[in-house]
Amino acid sequence: MARRNVGRRRADTRSNRGRRIEIPHGHGHGHGHGHGDAVVDTSVVDSDAVVARRVRIVVAALLIPLITAAVVAMIVMWPGGDLKVPAAEQTGASGTVVSLKPCTETPADCDLATVKLRKAPGSDKGLEVPVEVPKGKQAAVPIEIGEKVLLGVQKGAPLESRYQYVDHDRSIPLMLLAGIFAVAVIALSRWRGVSALIALGVTALTLTQFILPAILKGSNPLLVAVVGGSVIMVIALYLTHGINAQSSVALAGTISALGLTAFLGWAFVKVGDFSGLATEGASAIKSYVPGLDLTGLLVAGIVIGALGVLDDVTVTQASAVWELSAANPSAGRASLVGAGLRIGRAHVASVVNTLVLAYAGAALPILMTFAIGGVSTGYVITTEIVAQEIVRGLVGSLGIIAAVPLTTVLAALAVADRSRDLVGTVESVPGGAESGAEKML
Repeated sequence: MARRNVGRRRADTRSNRGRRIEIPHGHGHGHGHGHGDAVVDTSVVDSDAVVARRVRIVVAALLIPLITAAVVAMIVMWPGGDLKVPAAEQTGASGTVVSLKPCTETPADCDLATVKLRKAPGSDKGLEVPVEVPKGKQAAVPIEIGEKVLLGVQKGAPLESRYQYVDHDRSIPLMLLAGIFAVAVIALSRWRGVSALIALGVTALTLTQFILPAILKGSNPLLVAVVGGSVIMVIALYLTHGINAQSSVALAGTISALGLTAFLGWAFVKVGDFSGLATEGASAIKSYVPGLDLTGLLVAGIVIGALGVLDDVTVTQASAVWELSAANPSAGRASLVGAGLRIGRAHVASVVNTLVLAYAGAALPILMTFAIGGVSTGYVITTEIVAQEIVRGLVGSLGIIAAVPLTTVLAALAVADRSRDLVGTVESVPGGAESGAEKML
C-alpha cells in the first residue's frame, strides 16, 4: 500500500508524468484509456476556455479602457483641413530621358537632356522638355538615355526652364522589392501573412493620415505617438494573430512597455537638454511650422521607432509561454515564468543589439565625419547629433527589456495549471503508475 502511494505521489509532482489529457476518440465519444501507449494531445489546452478567468478579467479591465481612450483621443486629435504650407508647397513631375548632349557652358559637368514627361501638371504630360542633368564628378549616379528621372516644377516659367532635375525615379525597383517581400511573407505565413500585410497597410495609413498631420496641426507629438502607436498595435496584433487571450496578453505587455518607453524618452530628452534641431530635416520643418515642438517630435520618433520591436518581443514571449504550457499543461506559474524568461533573455540580447546597430547605421556618415576630424570619442558622444541616437537606442532597449518580464508574467498567470479540469490521473496499469507515465511520454 505504501509503495503504491509513493508511486502516485511521484506521478502527480514530476513534470507532466502520471497525468494525461482526455482525448476524444472515434466518432465523437470521449474514452479515457489508461493504457501505456496513450497519445497526449496538448492542443486542447490552447483554448481561451482554459485560460485563467481572473487573468482574462484583469487583461480586459486593462485593455478595454486603454483602447477606448486611444480611440477617443484619436478622434479628438484627428487633423482636419488642408495641411499644406504655401511656402513649402512643391510640384513634382517625372519622365524618361530620350537624348543627351553636353551643355554649352560647362560640357564636362553637365548634360542637356531631353525628357519626355510621363507625369506632369496641366497639359505638359507627353511633351519633350530640356532639362540640365549633372555628369562626371558632379553626378553621384550617371544618367543615361532611357532612364527615368524625377523633376521639380517651377510654375509660371517658360517651358525651356520650367523643369529641373531632382533625382532618379526608383519606383520600378521599389515596386519589385515590395512584390518580392509580399510573396515571401505570404509563402511563409499564408493567410496570416496576408493579415500581416493588411496590418502593415493600416500602419502606413495611421502614420500618414493621423500621426504626421496631427503633429503638424499642433497636437502634442508624444501624445500623438502614444495614441497612434497604441491603435496601430491593437489593429496589427488582433488582425495578424486573432482576437484571443494570447494576443491580448501580448498587447497588454506591448502597451505597458510602450508607456515606459515614452516616459524614459521624455525624461532623458529633458535631462539631456536636447533641442531636437540635430535631427535631419528638423530645421527645415521648423522654418515652415514655427510652433512645432521639436523635442516632443524627437521623443515621438523614439516611441515609434521602438514600437515594431516591442511588438516582436511581446508576441514571441506570449507564444513561448503558451507553447511551454501546452507541452506541460500542469506546469505552475514559477516554472513557466522561469522558462519564459530564459527564452526572453536570449531574444533580448539579439534584439537589443539589432536596435542599437540600426541607429548606429543611420548615424554612420556623421560618425565618419567626426572620425576623420580626429575628435575624441568622449567629445563625439556628447554632441546632440550623436547623443540623440544613443538615447534612441538605449531607451528603446529598456522598453524591450521591460516588455519581456511583463509579458512573460502575464502569460504565465493566464496559462499556469490550466490542465486541472482537463487532466485525469492515470489509472493503475501493470508495472505501476511510474511505468505507465513513462510510456505516455
